[in-house]
Amino acid sequence: MAKKYVIALDAGTTSSRAIAFDKSGNVCGISQRPIPQIYPQPGWVEHNPQDTLATQLGALTELLVSCDIAPSDIDSIGITNQRETVFVWDRNTGAPVYNGIVWQCRRTADMIAEICKDKQVAQTITDKTGLIPDAYFSASKIKWILDNVKGARERAEAGDLVFGTVDTWIIWALTYGAVHATDVTSASRTMLYNIHEGCWDQWLLDLFNIPSSMLPQVYPSSSLFGATANPGIAQGISICGVAGDQQSALFGQCCFEAGQAKNTYGTGCFLLMNTGDKACKSTSNLVTTIAASAPGTKGFEYALEGSVFIAGALVQWLRDELRIISKASDSEKLARSVKDSGGVYIVPAFTGLGAPYWKADARGAIYGITRGTTPAHLCRAALEAIAFEVYDLFRAMEADAYCPISMLNVDGGASSNNFLMQFQSDILESEIRRPKNVETTALGAAYLAGLYSGFWKDKQEIASLRANDDVFEPHMEDFVRKEHLAGWKRAIESTIRY
Repeated sequence: MAKKYVIALDAGTTSSRAIAFDKSGNVCGISQRPIPQIYPQPGWVEHNPQDTLATQLGALTELLVSCDIAPSDIDSIGITNQRETVFVWDRNTGAPVYNGIVWQCRRTADMIAEICKDKQVAQTITDKTGLIPDAYFSASKIKWILDNVKGARERAEAGDLVFGTVDTWIIWALTYGAVHATDVTSASRTMLYNIHEGCWDQWLLDLFNIPSSMLPQVYPSSSLFGATANPGIAQGISICGVAGDQQSALFGQCCFEAGQAKNTYGTGCFLLMNTGDKACKSTSNLVTTIAASAPGTKGFEYALEGSVFIAGALVQWLRDELRIISKASDSEKLARSVKDSGGVYIVPAFTGLGAPYWKADARGAIYGITRGTTPAHLCRAALEAIAFEVYDLFRAMEADAYCPISMLNVDGGASSNNFLMQFQSDILESEIRRPKNVETTALGAAYLAGLYSGFWKDKQEIASLRANDDVFEPHMEDFVRKEHLAGWKRAIESTIRY
């Protein structure tokens, strides 16, 4: 009997999801469970590893039961994950030694600043990894756990502790401890992996004092990572695709050729451009990273990436802290209720500024408030801020790649906001294309798994499945656009100076 589905496990920052895709790339079922967020101190963000596991396995089980999917219906599993988040656990018992330190966490910013006092060391890190040294990436998080959890360093040096990003933790659990592995895209985000030589780098391991015995084995994104063996779930299903969420979305958007780009509007905002087999060196504070590729690809494919830390999380702030909307989708209607932001600009540097500024100690600010400022103005300014952040990344990426981006593929939760997408098109002066299926992060993981298993024949078949939902064309008057951008520039410069 022909297999019916590929299952994607999407281990995000705020939720764990399981999605079933059929051979046409359609979503046939979805289950989602929230991940509790832990904030021990200002700027610190953690996840309980058991919460991550319980929500992910729970979402998978719920999906299979609610959609009446039998194990025999499943071709394979693909996993996509939030990348730089760090888990450390006991190799023998599987027990975590500490909460997971989430990619957003800034606790190691001073550590990175101290390391980077030596400019040559900082440049060597970038040369080897393609990354700008920052607390965002995994290396300093691992070091923090080893240095601050009682007995952790001794146990690690004895070979008893292992490290993994979220995908590694889930693979370990799915295979019941049989497989300790990650893929090249997640490895390339640890700041420990040499993206040119394709291996863990001993110089980097020595710099951060991390034992090599802790590290997972690295596989191509589309390959066999093992099979499910956990007693609590269906057995014997092959895990054939793994990719970090942004590289997975790039693949899910069918950006297979150099020069094609996508932007994901998730908790953060991530703009990636496929650069083919060339690792473009950024002069605009972007990072170079490894892209996911189809099975049989020779060598690596690379991407330029710009990341901002707060995007959809800004809308969550409007909902949860300011309470000016009851659900995220209300932001569009509220923003449209006023003709403009009333001169208000929000710089959402809640956990520092990412690309292209990389100012770790920056904090959020609101400019231009008057007695007439209303919740609607704040809401509109928040959505506009997301678009302005993307504008900065967009122009930096064009400069690094030496080519204009004539069209931008979009996905992620906030891409469903029509006001934001139109404003984004206006500010960029570029066409925005939103696919019918905005679940491209999960879809990319499914494609990677299904290509390896043979569920899909090749990239051409996958590309033929894509159907566009909406196209947004710019129509803002030039002087209005320039006024918007001038105000944003003043707000950013003021925030950086402060």
